[in-house]
This record gives sequence, C-alpha cells and structure tokens, in this order.
Amino acid sequence: MRRLGELEAEIMDRLWKWKRPATVRDIVDDINKTRPLAYTTVLTVANILHAKGWLLREKKQGRAWLYEPVRTREEYSAAMMEDALGASEDRPAALAHFVGQMSPTEVAALREALRTAGRHTDT
Repeated sequence: MRRLGELEAEIMDRLWKWKRPATVRDIVDDINKTRPLAYTTVLTVANILHAKGWLLREKKQGRAWLYEPVRTREEYSAAMMEDALGASEDRPAALAHFVGQMSPTEVAALREALRTAGRHTDT
C-alpha cells in the first residue's frame, strides 16, 4: 500500500476526524483556516482518492458530491505496518525491534489485541 501524499493525508485526516461525509467545500473551508488552497486542487485530489478506492462518494443536493472514507484511520495504519513488515527478510526480528520501541501502555494494548485476535481465531 502506497503512503498517502501530503494533501491526500490532509483530506483523509479531516474526514477521519469528522466521522461524517463531507463536500469538497467543507474540506476546502477547513483547510483555508490555516493556509490558502484552491477548491479545484482539493476537488482533483478528492477525485484521485475516490479513483484509488480511498473515498466513497454519493450525490448530495445540487452538484456537490459527499465524500467519506472507505477505511478507518486504524485500518490504514495497520496496512502501513503490514507493508513495513513485508519489507523485512526477518519478520520476527522486525517485530521484536518494533515492540522493543513501544511504551508500556502500547505493549499492554498489543497484548490485549493479541488476546482478542486469539479469541477470533479459536472460534
């Protein structure tokens, strides 16, 4: 999975935070609070994200599309981690290094995730 580009990530970040469908106008107006960006630029990138399968779009009233993410931020992060592991010739060693860099809270969350995953595979 290819990492999102800067503007792609900025658009996805807003949609993930909002947890609701939004128009390009919604996104542009929010981005323009911190920096100027043309409507057409955001529209083009939203269309690219749709073509790549990152965004669903539905017709709204009038001519505006409503966009919403296909995957959650967590699913995107998990896919990026899987890709990173895939780049290693020694996955167990890569995992050991990764876990070694985790905080105690993150290790506890990983243990819980492993317990949950174990319950799903046992059924």
